[in-house]
Amino acid sequence: MSGATAPRAPVRLFAVATAVIVLSLYQAQPLIGMMTHTLHLSPAVAGLIASMTLLGYACGLFLLVPLCDVWENRSLVLATLFANTLALLLAACPIPAAAFLLASGLTGFTASAIQMLIPMAAAMVPAARRGRVIGDIMSGLILGVLLSRPLASVVGGYWGWRASYLVLAAAVCTLTISLARTLPRRRPTHRGRYVALLSSMAGLLREEPLLRRRAFAAALCFAAFNAFWSTVALRLSNAPFALGANGIALYTLVGVSGALAAPFAGRLGDRGLDRIGTQMARLAVMLAIALAWTGGVLATHLSSGLSLSLLVLAAILLDAGTIADQALGRRAVNLLRPEARGRINALFTGIFFIGGAAGAAIAGVAWAYGGWNGVCAIATMFGVTAAVYGLCESGATVLSVSEES
Repeated sequence: MSGATAPRAPVRLFAVATAVIVLSLYQAQPLIGMMTHTLHLSPAVAGLIASMTLLGYACGLFLLVPLCDVWENRSLVLATLFANTLALLLAACPIPAAAFLLASGLTGFTASAIQMLIPMAAAMVPAARRGRVIGDIMSGLILGVLLSRPLASVVGGYWGWRASYLVLAAAVCTLTISLARTLPRRRPTHRGRYVALLSSMAGLLREEPLLRRRAFAAALCFAAFNAFWSTVALRLSNAPFALGANGIALYTLVGVSGALAAPFAGRLGDRGLDRIGTQMARLAVMLAIALAWTGGVLATHLSSGLSLSLLVLAAILLDAGTIADQALGRRAVNLLRPEARGRINALFTGIFFIGGAAGAAIAGVAWAYGGWNGVCAIATMFGVTAAVYGLCESGATVLSVSEES
């Protein structure tokens, strides 16, 4: 199957699938206020709602996704999505707070099916088209991330926060049925025990320098990305912008255009321009942070319209640069070892996901003590480190991957 050409329809279905599944990772964030009241949670405990989902996702990346290398992929994906539907339905029920937190963790854990679909799609196409296909699917994933917050706000605002879980459960169920009719059977060539499979991941990270470099650089870019997006709503709600919930929801939509960077980056990789594309992506991240600082800090000296325009441009550039860096990195690591594609994908995604979580956590502290200046300083540190780290990469390794494609 790996040498066949993937039909366009399944690729689009994979893109839609990743967009739908990823909604569950972020939809709780704009609804935490309503959830806190309904579940009678203290503000300190309420923070666990989002973190449990993300923690569950991280666990799924390292514990569930590697099964792609030993189990028949179609059955694994469908079973995981069925469990995701059940977890979403459980979260929508009037259950105690502790049970809801558990359901949130299970929702994130089973949402790791996203990272099963991506290597499965990579195995369905020849290496010459792999970057394009991965880029197309990554566009769906990023669109889901960017739309999750405004969509959850709209549904929750009209019908309550539990309705957002019900609607998403219905969408995942429909998606599972569609995938059951479309996904081919794919049996991995690797044979071994699950525990040995997990322990081999440390060996893969040690033996593949390209995987280490790409994953850690992506983690730094994603840290800058999350530092911005986890605090920009706080900046926009203050003077001179004073945006309300609807205004901030509209602002979050501007980053959707950045999702177009994924297929473009994938095509650059397919043409042997991986190194140039990666450097451009990381420079875009640094430029975005500079614009964010200018628009946010100098807002009192500029017109509010100009300041907001700079923040909009910053969001578009930051999303485009981060997405392009991830797409090119994912393409490169998916060319390393076909027999270990599931584990490599889990390592790459897990590492940059940890970087993103760290960026959001540090940005919260930076905002508390330094305001928008502090946030931009932290994001700049991450962005500059990623760019410098990229310049130190071995050109020979990157060129060898391009030649292999």
